Amino acid sequence: MRGFFLLISITLLCAGTFADHHSHDKGNDQKDHDHKDHDHHHGKEDDDDHHHHSAEAMGCHKLSPFNSKFAFKLFKQVAAENPSENIFFSPVSISTAFAMLSLGAKGATLSQILEGLNFNVSKISEEEIHTGFQHLLHMLNDPHSELQLDSGNALFMDNNLKPLQKFLEDVKTYYESEVFSTDFQNSDTATKLINGYVDKKTRGNIPEVLDSVNPNTILILINYIYFKAKWLTPFEPKQTKDRDFHVDNETVVTVPMMHKNGRFNVAYDKELGCTVVEIPYQGNATAIFILPDEGKLQHVEEVLDPSTVKSWKKLFHYQFIDLNIPKFSVSATLDLKAELEKMGVTDLFSEKSDLSGILESTPLHVTKAIHKAVLNVHERGTEAAGVTVLEVMPYRAPPRIIFNHPFLLLILENDMESILFLGKILNPQK
Repeated sequence: MRGFFLLISITLLCAGTFADHHSHDKGNDQKDHDHKDHDHHHGKEDDDDHHHHSAEAMGCHKLSPFNSKFAFKLFKQVAAENPSENIFFSPVSISTAFAMLSLGAKGATLSQILEGLNFNVSKISEEEIHTGFQHLLHMLNDPHSELQLDSGNALFMDNNLKPLQKFLEDVKTYYESEVFSTDFQNSDTATKLINGYVDKKTRGNIPEVLDSVNPNTILILINYIYFKAKWLTPFEPKQTKDRDFHVDNETVVTVPMMHKNGRFNVAYDKELGCTVVEIPYQGNATAIFILPDEGKLQHVEEVLDPSTVKSWKKLFHYQFIDLNIPKFSVSATLDLKAELEKMGVTDLFSEKSDLSGILESTPLHVTKAIHKAVLNVHERGTEAAGVTVLEVMPYRAPPRIIFNHPFLLLILENDMESILFLGKILNPQK
């Protein structure tokens, strides 16, 4: 009997924080304080870290263009299939999960996974791919960063399973994966174990990723990414007011609209017909909000790619604007099996699957692959409460930009040029 294999990719993004997470925030404040003390006494180590980080950044940069192409390819495919749905996912999380799985794949199964992820093996070797992800994970989890960004991997393996030692060593070396021996015959216990792990890693924001586990499952692979950041200059909660949001010509919903007068990088792309606003976070991440003109949403979706984003950066003007963005939360689930099959990754999910790099004796194939994403956009982080940021305003009223109809959203890690998150918000109330 062929073994059942389940792959789960999870992502959580919080822009601003939740009021009920004070205890966690204080813990991180203490952690930050400890790091500052540590930094003060270890200048030499910091120099060593800097050189180490430079080498890692090079590995990440080699990976970045391939990951970006995959991100936009997947986005366009999902957007075309779901014209009336919110879309939100972490391309980095999905790429990491399948790259990790490719360590155990061989033959056509391996080739399809790498090609599906947009890797051109004539330009980047398998070793460079895995080393690149190793460096990416290490830099994303940098405790010195102002961003709260945790990413990691886990393998839940049937307790009777004897996987190849090389596979276990590789997933631990490159992907820092935790490995858990699991009794899948006891479906309830296995489900609780996996949901408990995900709940903990996403700080209670994704408490249940699985309804149940098939008793025939022998392996579950999970990648998670948790991102929580404070805006560089927070929105003032008192300024948030209910406003209309035009989902389409017939549907109008009421949303809490955040408001801020301030300086931002702004571009208007005449060719595509869209306004682009860059909103920086504290640390090395940036949100890019894209507001298509009326009737231009589909067109912008279809042409969105790395070169488009680069062209916007050249168009940016740092200027005063009256910015209005919804405060919202969305959650989205993606059936990765269906999406990747359309990208040519077919053997992995069929009887043709060759995952003999994981198990030699038992034929394995992936029965289900899901990606769960949650996005929360708020005014500020709780740590910033009580801090007022004043900006000198020009005498003339600044241009007003209101995100009151469907828009696109990109979250970028600046140093590594990585697309952490990608989304389309059609209805902030869904």
